[in-house]
Amino acid sequence: MLERQDGRYSNTPETDLFLDRAKPSYIGGILEMANARLYPFWGLLTEALRTGKPQNEIKSGEDLFEALYTDQARLKQFMHAMTGVSMGSAMAIAHKFPWQNYQTFIDIGCAEGGLPVQVALAHQHLAGGGFDLPVVQPIFEEYVASFGLSDRLKFYSGDFFADPLPRADVLIMGHILHDWNLDEKKTLLTKAYQSLSKGGALIVYETIIDDERRQNAHGLLMSLNMLIEMQGGFDYTGADCSSWMRDVGFSETYVEHLAGPESMVVGIK
Repeated sequence: MLERQDGRYSNTPETDLFLDRAKPSYIGGILEMANARLYPFWGLLTEALRTGKPQNEIKSGEDLFEALYTDQARLKQFMHAMTGVSMGSAMAIAHKFPWQNYQTFIDIGCAEGGLPVQVALAHQHLAGGGFDLPVVQPIFEEYVASFGLSDRLKFYSGDFFADPLPRADVLIMGHILHDWNLDEKKTLLTKAYQSLSKGGALIVYETIIDDERRQNAHGLLMSLNMLIEMQGGFDYTGADCSSWMRDVGFSETYVEHLAGPESMVVGIK
């Protein structure tokens, strides 16, 4: 984390890149949220395992997302955390996916816009944006404007269960499906399929668990985190997601590693 020379401390190249709040590569938001919010809930893991019930704000009568989205300070912290946890995958998606075959894309549940920004920076021909609840719009627009991308990345307001998803050549769901139970997962996959034209693609990325459920400890721990956070949420394998995609109509699927413990599952309509 730190270099020491002649009694003076300085950042290593890694901390200079990833833990400097002034840089767009900053990923510390997830560490801040883990410290301020998640740590006490994980102290109740035993109760979660015994009861199968979430251990977060729900215990005091609050809905997780309602609690986050009605408090601007907590919401902004959560949005920063989502950028931090997604940055490695966002950069990998920007370079590994065949964007030259497409013109438009929308990130569903975009938070402050970390992934759309990385994709737009890497591919000048693309236009698109992000879809999220209305309260997220000013946070998204401020972040996108800081990169000079407001002319190419727009905010689309809505609730992905209640409203139709915006149409685009490519739709992306990052760290979205694991929040929900199986029926809800398939509902979101169906809505994405319906919003894509023939040949369009859906990218789902998470800490995808390996098919043998032996190697990706981070993915298994994230599934435990979903037990603590959500009623019915769970993480899953690439084979699981591919199967659900085919169930709702996708003709072709593949799984590709992105960065660290994360992979993407791509479905082609």
